[in-house]
Amino acid sequence: MPKPASRPYWNTNVARHPGILRRVPPGCAAALDVGCGDGLLVRKLSDRAARVTGIDSSPGMIAEARRRAAGRLGADFLEGDFLTAELPAEGYDFICSVTAVHHMDFTAALTRMRELLRPGGTLVVVGIARDSTPAERAFLIAAAPLVRAVKVLRRASAPAGMPVADPRMGYGQVRAEARRLLPGVRYRRHVLRRYSLTWHKPAR
Repeated sequence: MPKPASRPYWNTNVARHPGILRRVPPGCAAALDVGCGDGLLVRKLSDRAARVTGIDSSPGMIAEARRRAAGRLGADFLEGDFLTAELPAEGYDFICSVTAVHHMDFTAALTRMRELLRPGGTLVVVGIARDSTPAERAFLIAAAPLVRAVKVLRRASAPAGMPVADPRMGYGQVRAEARRLLPGVRYRRHVLRRYSLTWHKPAR
C-alpha cells in the first residue's frame, strides 16, 4: 500500500519555486537540480521536463528525496559532490539550484553548471549571501519586519535534517563574480533574503 503524501511545507526557498518553474524551456528533455534536498523542486520539475536529476551531498536528504518521489516517472537522484560527480557535459536543457551554492566554492560551482548546460539552455540559481556593506545591511534591516511577518503568516518550516551553512560571499561579490563567469546574466536581489541569477547559454 503506498505511503500517504507528505504534508506540504513553505519557506523562503519554496517561495522562489514558481519563478524557477517559469524559466523551464518548452520541450525540456533533461533538467538538473543542484543541492536538491528532499526533492520537492525535482518533483515539480518532473511535470515540465522529460527527465529530472536531483543531486545532493547529504545521504539523509537523498534518501528522503527518493522516498517522496517513489513511483514518479522521470525523476532520479544522485548522492555525491556536485563539483566532482560524473555528469554529462552539455547534458541539460535546464539547471537550477536553490540556496546550495554557498555550501560550495562559488566560482567552481557556476563554472560546472555552465559546462553542464546545453547551448541555448537556461540556468537559474537562487542563493543567499552576507550583508557585507552598509547598503546591504540597511536593506536587511528595512526588510526584516516583512520577512518575519511572511514567515509567521505562512508558518514557515523546512524538512528535518536539512544541512545549513553560513554564506562567505557578500551580495556585491556574488553579483560581480556571476557577471564575470556568465556574461549577460540577470542578477536580482529579493526581499526574502535571497538573490537570483538567470542566464541563457548562447546557442551555437
